[in-house]
Amino acid sequence: MPHASWRARSCRRDRLVLAAAIACAWVVAAPPAAGQELGEFEAHVDVGDVKQPGSVRFDPKSGEYRITGGGENMWGTKDAFHYVWRRLSGDLALTAHVSFPEPQGQPHRKAGWIVRQGLEADAPYADAVVHGDGLVSLQYRLVKGGPTLEVKSPVKAPATVRLERTGDLFSLFVSRDGRRFPPAGAVSVPLTDPVYVGLGVTAHDPAAMATAVLSRVALANPGPAADTARVLESNLEVISIDTGEREVVYTTRDHIEAPNWSRDGRFFLFNDRGRLYSLPREGGQPRPVDTGTADHLNNDHGLSADGKWLAISHSPKGESLVYVLPAAGGPPRQVTARGPSYWHGWSPDGKTLAYCARRDGEYDVYTIATDAASSTDERRLTTAPGLDDGPDYSPDGQAIYFNSERTGLMKIWRMKPDGSDQQPVTSGEEWADWFAHPSPDGKWLVFLSFDKSVTGHPPNKDVALRIMPVAGGEPRVLTRLFGGQGTINVPSWSPDSRSVAFVSYRLVKP
Repeated sequence: MPHASWRARSCRRDRLVLAAAIACAWVVAAPPAAGQELGEFEAHVDVGDVKQPGSVRFDPKSGEYRITGGGENMWGTKDAFHYVWRRLSGDLALTAHVSFPEPQGQPHRKAGWIVRQGLEADAPYADAVVHGDGLVSLQYRLVKGGPTLEVKSPVKAPATVRLERTGDLFSLFVSRDGRRFPPAGAVSVPLTDPVYVGLGVTAHDPAAMATAVLSRVALANPGPAADTARVLESNLEVISIDTGEREVVYTTRDHIEAPNWSRDGRFFLFNDRGRLYSLPREGGQPRPVDTGTADHLNNDHGLSADGKWLAISHSPKGESLVYVLPAAGGPPRQVTARGPSYWHGWSPDGKTLAYCARRDGEYDVYTIATDAASSTDERRLTTAPGLDDGPDYSPDGQAIYFNSERTGLMKIWRMKPDGSDQQPVTSGEEWADWFAHPSPDGKWLVFLSFDKSVTGHPPNKDVALRIMPVAGGEPRVLTRLFGGQGTINVPSWSPDSRSVAFVSYRLVKP
């Protein structure tokens, strides 16, 4: 499939128009009582069906908020909780350390930051909440009266949470030490300004009350920004497949894509506007890789198993071709004579390249020897109507994984290196799966999943990194993020098979 990532792309995001009520007649917000302070906030209120009235107490000296709330839950299609709030517009950065002074209590009681479209019980919202049992999650409701969905953080409380709103994107960050805030997940929730912004507590028991203490509270509101004024922010990240914890290695306002991990684990390769760059594993300043006359690269590139050679896809005259050059840089040697051809995988012995190519109007998976003398040496492995893309070899060379839309929805498939025995690997109707990469130890398969409604693999979408055992089993979500095209197109496993590199994105104010 064409991956013309070096071309300029619009950063405008698809928007969903919401018609949501701002308040209901039965909601009465309590202003501060005489002598009562609410710190950053305007008023407090019980939202939804709460049997006992909640309360808030603010200590100006310590900056702590002690909030007591009842209610059955913040979940499902409607909520019940106590809320201290103010109305704001635009981007937000909301931070708080959340604790429950009573060690015993309902394990699912919750407290944290909540951004809501309105004060009605079934309003759309996004929050960053800490549960009584330590679970930290980003909860959200996309439409009025719709279900509540959730992104769970791999880090549990005690912790400090941060919820950031950039346009429609809500991102959760969770810190153990209150200083470093690794990302924990992100989703798009379209809310119309102004929104309600505040702290909330629910008891998760209609007959009980729960108290939470929220300290180190910080509310930053840089204000609204038109979509046309936003710029793309790229984050090269590493995620542990055991814990799900994410580490941001490098952040830039350049549009970077498709990280590789070097075979010795010391550096990454990534594409930046048609050029290839190397970045130390610990971060720092990227350095250009010498690719000779190949200066119009797309985001299909990768290192051979021995780390000595680099395959790239370069478009010298508009149609991508596959080339090979020394890993340290140097003049490229053209391998495929026909285009468009997009590299995706090396055979373990370094003698064969797997790639996606369009021939006679169809995109299929092909292989070719690295020392091929002519285009007649390429071998077509797939023939099903529709797109077959993203081939990558298993580390033992006994299989090639690829993605195919032959059943109507893009899924991961597997075949033998000669193209025989083509079998589906993923199934289901929820996700469209792309770019499967087996781990170096041969145990795991990681891939990128879009919502089934998304056509192709475009940029600027809510996506998930998913993982499953090569031996079989149900995939699980490693993390949710804003990304898509450029996130994980090419092999990006760490050499020890414990981590995966990827790129996430945000649309931020300049």
